[in-house]
Amino acid sequence: MLPTLPPSTELNDSFYRTILDTIPIPVFVIDHDVQIRDLNASAVNLIGIDKNSAYRRRGGDVLHCLHATDVPDGCGRGPACRECDIRNSVTKCLEERTITRKRVNLQVRRDEKHFDMQVLMTVSPLPDNGERLALLVIEDITEINALPSLVTMCTKCKKVRDGQQHWKSMDDYFHEHAGVDFSHGLCPVCIKEVYP
Repeated sequence: MLPTLPPSTELNDSFYRTILDTIPIPVFVIDHDVQIRDLNASAVNLIGIDKNSAYRRRGGDVLHCLHATDVPDGCGRGPACRECDIRNSVTKCLEERTITRKRVNLQVRRDEKHFDMQVLMTVSPLPDNGERLALLVIEDITEINALPSLVTMCTKCKKVRDGQQHWKSMDDYFHEHAGVDFSHGLCPVCIKEVYP
């Protein structure tokens, strides 16, 4: 049985919390300085610290951004922070009241190891209730984007060999491994050969 909405137009805190924690993707409510004002259970799982420890801390600090420790003041204050896709998207979102959705490479540090994390980031403005806040959604797509660094291709027919030693068309291979679909056309050199 589906839950029914409360009779008032305002959702109560318990209902809001239930909805937020049910979303299986990390969701953060953040302010103009990318300070976390709220987060869901999936976000707690992503950052690996308890919810109360994340409140009022900047996103790069809790996401373990490699550059958050570049300067003593932390996230948002170092030289690399000027180029931060998350910070710049939040600023644009709150100033222009626009939604941004893009692939981002996060450089993170966990257990003294550095690695890249590919994410699909969405930043959306929340209704203005005296303070401008945004919703930051971070979907980890690292595994989806993982392609081998060396792909074996047939010299003659251009089919690609996958991990199970099957030969597939390049279109099928990239569609299965990266979700990439191709459209086809002719480059200027080939068009002259085909249509002299």
